[in-house]
Amino acid sequence: MTVLVLADHELGILSPATARVVHGVHELGAVDVLVVADDAAAAQAAAALEGVAKVLTARGDQLADGLETLLHNLAGGYDYVVASAASVGKDVMPRLAARLDLMPVTDVVEILGPNRFVRPIYAGNAVQTVTDNQNKHILTLRASAFRAAGAGNAAPIEAIDSPVSSAAKLIASHRTESDTPDLATAQIVVGGGVALGSAENFKLIETLAKKLGAAIGATRAAVDAGYAPNDWQVGQTGKIIAPDLYIAIGISGALQHLAGIQGAKKIVAINTDPEAPLVKLADAALIGDLFEIIPQLIAELDKAGLKR
Repeated sequence: MTVLVLADHELGILSPATARVVHGVHELGAVDVLVVADDAAAAQAAAALEGVAKVLTARGDQLADGLETLLHNLAGGYDYVVASAASVGKDVMPRLAARLDLMPVTDVVEILGPNRFVRPIYAGNAVQTVTDNQNKHILTLRASAFRAAGAGNAAPIEAIDSPVSSAAKLIASHRTESDTPDLATAQIVVGGGVALGSAENFKLIETLAKKLGAAIGATRAAVDAGYAPNDWQVGQTGKIIAPDLYIAIGISGALQHLAGIQGAKKIVAINTDPEAPLVKLADAALIGDLFEIIPQLIAELDKAGLKR
């Protein structure tokens, strides 16, 4: 069995999701990684991942139609074509499946065997075991559900002669600059809700997250209100997370938000309402005014010498 993984990268840096996808599929067979980029940094990082047999590189942008054509040309040599269930994977893999006349299995959270996969349904309220008896498998994996592959490998890197071409043209990219960990794969996430009241107040969340070395999350209501950028949104219509610790501040717990945090191992809720759904779900809760509790937490972390 052979596996081709489409790598995720941003600004030349390999996404942590790629290491998780590689580890997630390593038992299915020999794993090759495809890196589509104009520089070599992401390919070199992919080659260092344990379990990678070979890295294929192509020049070009990560635009859906171009990636679909490239993957279609390569798919004949592989039993599995896999991507993370992030924006690129969600865009490209259904196109590829349609072109190959296959049914994709999306958002996989567990692999039970060569053709048996577990995926969430009904906004995460149930899980489904899918048996895929097709001769080729098109998969997207929820990266947060798998641990990352280690480093230390030195897989060969092989360039593909033809560049990726697309009918579309990338005009500009607008990104939120941040030095915090990747939200989708972070071990600690601090999330804020609309109860913070303003973008200025949301800086409390940022300060606490930096003290803990955590990623920053937000509810859809907070994003819609302009308190936080879109790429911080956690939930069914945002990013699905599975951290070791999720600290939810001023978040009542709407269903779409709960669907995005069900993989969290421990949840701490800070809220004025002891009957809020997320408070009842949490492993620990602090009931009170967040504007009093958060500064106290930050002060205690400073006393403990936790200054990142």
